[in-house]
Order: sequence, then C-alpha cells, then structure tokens
Amino acid sequence: MTMIVGYAPDERGKAALHLAGMLARSAGDNLIVCSVVPAPWVPGMARVDAEYQEFLTQGADQALERARSFLPGDVPATYVRHSARSAPAGLLELAEQNDARLIVLGSSSAGVFGHIALGSVTDRLLHSSHVSLALATRGFRCPADRTVSRVTAAFGGTESAEDLVLAAASVSADVHASLRIATFAVWNRPAYTTTLGTDSEDLVMQEWRSELDKTVSATLAQVQELPERPRTVETVVGSGTTWAEAIDEIGWEAGDVLVVGSSELGPIARVFLGSRATKILRHSPVPVLVIPRRRAEQLAEQAGEN
Repeated sequence: MTMIVGYAPDERGKAALHLAGMLARSAGDNLIVCSVVPAPWVPGMARVDAEYQEFLTQGADQALERARSFLPGDVPATYVRHSARSAPAGLLELAEQNDARLIVLGSSSAGVFGHIALGSVTDRLLHSSHVSLALATRGFRCPADRTVSRVTAAFGGTESAEDLVLAAASVSADVHASLRIATFAVWNRPAYTTTLGTDSEDLVMQEWRSELDKTVSATLAQVQELPERPRTVETVVGSGTTWAEAIDEIGWEAGDVLVVGSSELGPIARVFLGSRATKILRHSPVPVLVIPRRRAEQLAEQAGEN
C-alpha cells in the first residue's frame, strides 16, 4: 500500500516525514513524498510569469532533496513534484492516482508546540478529503526505528463510532499494535460552596458511565471476534472539567496514535469533523489519524471478512 506525504520546506515538513516514517515502517507501506507547485494560469504565459514558475519549480525540487536527508533509509519512498491548482487538490489527485490509503501532513507553525494546529491545507482537506488523514503534532520527532505501539480510538457511543473502533482495530492489527478504546467526559461541576445539591449531578454521571460500559462492552465483543485482532485491547475513560484535562487523564506514551472519525452530519464520503472530534484533535498530545465515515465502514467490513 501507499501513503502520500505532503511535504512543506519548513518544520511542518519534517514533522510529517517523521510521522510518515513511523507509520510506513509499522505497516510496511511505501511513501510518496510530494511537493505541490501551482499550475500555470494559462498556456503561453508572459515571460515574467514563466520565470516565476521556474522559481517555484526549483524551490520544490530543492525541498524534495532536503526531504531525502530527513527520511530514514529503511522506508521505501519516491519523491514527486506535482503541479495542481492548489496543494489540497494536488495531494488528493496523487492519492487517487496511486490508490493511497493515507495522506500525512504536519501542523501549522503558528500552533502550540506538541499539539495539532490546522493550517490552510489541513483545514481544506479536513472538509474535502475522501482519504484518511494522518496529522503530526507540531515539532513531532521520533527515533529512526520507532513503530506504532498503541492505537487509541476516540469512542462516542454512536453507531458510526462502533465502525470507527472496528476500523481502528483493523489499523492496530495491520501495524501489530495494541488497541485502546477511549471515551472522554467533559463535565463542569457547579461551583457549590458545599457538597449539598451535587447528588443529582453525580447520579447523572454514574448513569452515563453505566450506559457507556454497556455500549463499549458490546463493541469490545465485536473486536474480539475479528479474524485479525490487535495485540491487546483495553478500555479507558478520561474525565475532566476541560477537554485538555479529560484527554490528558488517560495517559500517553511514545508510539501512540489517536484515531477519530468524521461527523455524522457531514458528507459521508469525506472527513468533515464535528465539534467533539475537532476538540479532541486540537488537544491531542500525539499524532491523530482522521478517518472518513465511508472509509471507517469499509475498514470495519474488511476487518470482519479477513
């Protein structure tokens, strides 16, 4: 299989290469490292426009040469300069031409270090891509021999979330990693001066956890029946008064990857994140794999057929 790496000649590009190397090494995939240059506006451009196009082309070729020095030699890769009307369009074109299962991207240099920040390219792809996206945290680095050790699926309790967990289980089995099913509860307890009056809120939380346990157990049973299963499977709940607290509570390690799915309200064949998934993505301290609903359904079906 093939992964497309959107390479930019700055810190975003290096983070994307480190993540792509880890993912490709884990799955045994090939990489296509791509630098997209704008296509000429019209045939027979003015000389000054032709010179500018040549400048962009040379810059892209130089960037790809630098990319060769950043990517470990044990990962098979080809380096491609691609002309398209925009970077998102070019990456999607290459993904379709090469039947790629993943597009790997870095975070915006304007974001918080160690977290994911969306730039113009990633934001466009999150609204238009039919291919799964892998997003590196800003400044992401890993040793040259690093592989994915654990895949965490963000579980929301819906029917599509069950497909996402099965898709994450398929990814886990593919990269020989363990699977963790995580649910996040963000709950702002009222600022009472005493504990008097909080019993109802505690009861609501207890009932929510009870229903969640039933749903997770049913999904877990489906994972255990898969022909190709993750190394191990565990469930965890992260709670807090903010998304950052809830996500940090479950703990993270080197080699972790978080998987989120697209919104049920968005286009079924594209990513289109909902508000909950967007908050999880922005507060994740590890790389995030974003899977469109249609792709999650396909992976879930394939996992059950293998």
